[in-house]
Amino acid sequence: MTDTIKATGHCLCGNVEITAAAMSTHVGACHCKQCRRWGGGPFMEVNCGNEVTISGEDLRVFASSEWAERGFCGNCGTHLFYRIKSTLEHMIPVGLFDDDPRFSFDTEVFINAKPDYYEFANNTEKFTGDQIFAQFGPTE
Repeated sequence: MTDTIKATGHCLCGNVEITAAAMSTHVGACHCKQCRRWGGGPFMEVNCGNEVTISGEDLRVFASSEWAERGFCGNCGTHLFYRIKSTLEHMIPVGLFDDDPRFSFDTEVFINAKPDYYEFANNTEKFTGDQIFAQFGPTE
């Protein structure tokens, strides 16, 4: 992963802390139905790779598919991550970290699932669900 920084963030109540050793500075948005149902809108995330440390007794994990899971704080409900089970790659909500001038919103995934009632003004690279599954999905 290029363009990475070390960063620490936390949930709304502060009971769960996340440290990413190599967090990307590239921000992405996922428009899939699960992400929109999970957070009420697109999932704005940064890829933090698999060098992630999570501490706190309130961490809860939900297996949202056969190949991925989502974490949240059991106390305040903050969404903490979307994690690919096979690689432990973490996509973490960018809002858990302090704003950083190096962040750049440049990618949208599951663009074919985006509803018509919103549109981002940023010039982003866009990928369909089929393109994402072909690149990152299960290999079985």
